[in-house]
Amino acid sequence: MGETINIKELFQTVKKRFWLVGLITIVMAIMATVVSFFVMTPVYSVKTQILVNQAKSDQQLYNNNQVQTDIQLVDTYSVIIESPTILDEVKSKLNLNQTVDQLIDQISVENAPGSQVVEISVEDQSAKQAVLIANTTAEVFKNKISSLMKVDNVNVLSKAKLKEDMGPVSPKPLLNIAAAVLAGLMLGTGLVLLLEYMDSTIKSEDDIEKHLDLPVMGVIMNIEDIPAPTTKSSRVAGQHSRVRGESIGS
Repeated sequence: MGETINIKELFQTVKKRFWLVGLITIVMAIMATVVSFFVMTPVYSVKTQILVNQAKSDQQLYNNNQVQTDIQLVDTYSVIIESPTILDEVKSKLNLNQTVDQLIDQISVENAPGSQVVEISVEDQSAKQAVLIANTTAEVFKNKISSLMKVDNVNVLSKAKLKEDMGPVSPKPLLNIAAAVLAGLMLGTGLVLLLEYMDSTIKSEDDIEKHLDLPVMGVIMNIEDIPAPTTKSSRVAGQHSRVRGESIGS
């Protein structure tokens, strides 16, 4: 029958080299802290919303078919917002250094299912620049959509604003450090178990019985490991021997 995994032995193995697990964990936590605070560049995110809603007369106010048409157009508008047709003009207006492809990577367009509201999110290393890109994208799209699709049903619902207490969305130091600590514990534990698995030396009588399947007939102890006599008779005998030794010497 094959060897079974003994949880207690695994625990003892990790405990024996817990200093290694702790060292690896501390090193990874320090690395995550340094990278989060001193290497990674903060990135800010802002949002602006546009409303897809055809101007209606009082008679058309409750026309469900028109509302459904606007909702279906939202998906089309989301694609157009991220197209070079819109972003080329945004790049030109703001005199941006990044390419259109880089600008596409900074912008994401979302809408809730069944909603006529489209949300434009922009991420940038500068909070002010992110606000400018988001608002300019919304305005350019609003102005160009009438000529592109011969419709006039887009309004800016809310503009992105630069707030004093705006914090970066990344990096997240606490999350990075927590992930590094968890990774360090797992890596350290795995390394300890690997070292134990690769160690084939015999260290105790238990290892002889376990690995060689041989009975232990006796154990030769190191004389330094023999404890000093603790009984009263032993102490008295020791004192008498010291007295005799002193008499002979005198």
